[in-house]
Amino acid sequence: MVLSLAFLSITTFTQAQPWVITDQAHSITSPGPARIILLDQQQHLEAELSRALPTNPHQAAAIIQSRLNTPSGKHLQTDLAKAQQDLTDAWSLGITKIPAVVVDRRYVVYGEPDVAKALVLINNAKGQPQ
Repeated sequence: MVLSLAFLSITTFTQAQPWVITDQAHSITSPGPARIILLDQQQHLEAELSRALPTNPHQAAAIIQSRLNTPSGKHLQTDLAKAQQDLTDAWSLGITKIPAVVVDRRYVVYGEPDVAKALVLINNAKGQPQ
């Protein structure tokens, strides 16, 4: 496992909730109160929306519209928007490997699936007590 500590160029002055950036193939432990960003979430949601569609494009479009107009379809649309925002946020930080744990949009630890350990590494780098 390759561990590295990098400093991102975006600066904030308070320690915000950590972000954990990963995908469904890379499990994490001890996330605690963290924002979990799954880079493949949008793909999974789109696959759910398009499951068992007919090959006829007009029929498929009608079925998708019908699905989107249900309460679960509205929830799916909200989840898709969140997944797209998550991708944008991860991209804006320049994340290059997963899993990644980010604090204050400035400090990142790559390759550590244990969030608690990653936070210790970040706090040590910042010179903060545990």
